[in-house]
Amino acid sequence: MIRVILFLFLFILCFSVTANAQPAETDYKSRVNALSKSINSVFYESETGLYKETNGKNNKPHSYLWPLCALVQATNEAEQTEPGKEFMKPVLAAIAQYHNTNPPAPGYQAYVTKEEKDSRFYDDNQWIAIACLDAYNRTKKKSYLDIAEEIYRFQMTGYDEKSGGGLYWKEDEKNTKNTCSNGPGILVALQLYKITKKKEYLTAAIKLYDWTNRNLRSADGIFYDAIKIPSLKIDSAKYTYNTGTMLQSNVLLYTITKEKKYLDEAELIAGSAEKYFYKNKKLPGNYWFNVVLLRGYEELYKVNKNKKQWQFFVDDAERIWKNERDEKGLIGIKEAKTLIDQSAMMEMYARLDRLK
Repeated sequence: MIRVILFLFLFILCFSVTANAQPAETDYKSRVNALSKSINSVFYESETGLYKETNGKNNKPHSYLWPLCALVQATNEAEQTEPGKEFMKPVLAAIAQYHNTNPPAPGYQAYVTKEEKDSRFYDDNQWIAIACLDAYNRTKKKSYLDIAEEIYRFQMTGYDEKSGGGLYWKEDEKNTKNTCSNGPGILVALQLYKITKKKEYLTAAIKLYDWTNRNLRSADGIFYDAIKIPSLKIDSAKYTYNTGTMLQSNVLLYTITKEKKYLDEAELIAGSAEKYFYKNKKLPGNYWFNVVLLRGYEELYKVNKNKKQWQFFVDDAERIWKNERDEKGLIGIKEAKTLIDQSAMMEMYARLDRLK
């Protein structure tokens, strides 16, 4: 009897120790909220409704548009982790101050319109459209769809047949056609097709997809940065976000067309991207580029349910949280912390919260 009691005692003790040794589930939601509060307290300027680019010395009083492209997507993801809260509203109000109605079509310029005239980048506009389309799919608010449709019209003014097609990167300097303007351009068109069922959107998406693969895809499925016009010389730099948009494009094309070639390509890209970009247990240093890559893996996960495929993002995000925050909780390895870095990691943790 004593042996039985002793055995039961030891069994319960071992079970208790094992249970207590289990790692606590990462509280991504608290990280999202912490970064949101930091952004609002450090970078937001309530009197103008605009944002600063860094918490250090800035060349201009307010941020360029690009960091807001990151922030608007991050706030969309945050609204999914905190239903009922309106994280996007002040960001879209700030973005509206970059709106430029010049012909050939309205769009958003790179800096605050009332402060100075600036260039319009097709990709800046596309990132805004992607966030708004995600928000529309979540809320069905027509105002989000209206923004995206206007941006689609603007992006297509950047198309011509030089180099066989494709979208330029910058409206007033038509000397490169980049993956960063064609990849998100495909996503805008595909999302609009899924919502409206208008064939013109799918036709445009496939045209851009075919051109990008023909001109900017490397043999291993990683995408080059750009083709120069008119020389047709390839800028062979490879960035995570370019591969991310094309990964996501393939998955969306598969879900729309059910053609397996797109899913096969997505799987190939996903495998190649981890091998190419995840070195020495870390991704390259641009947080926002990396979270755009995660968007592609998340889209693929909806289809294949393979959690192992995106585990390296979990590991990298944990490394950043532990090693690349300052005493105030701001993220980044440089002394001056940036709005785009906080926004990128806010999106990263929101997506990981959804995926876990």
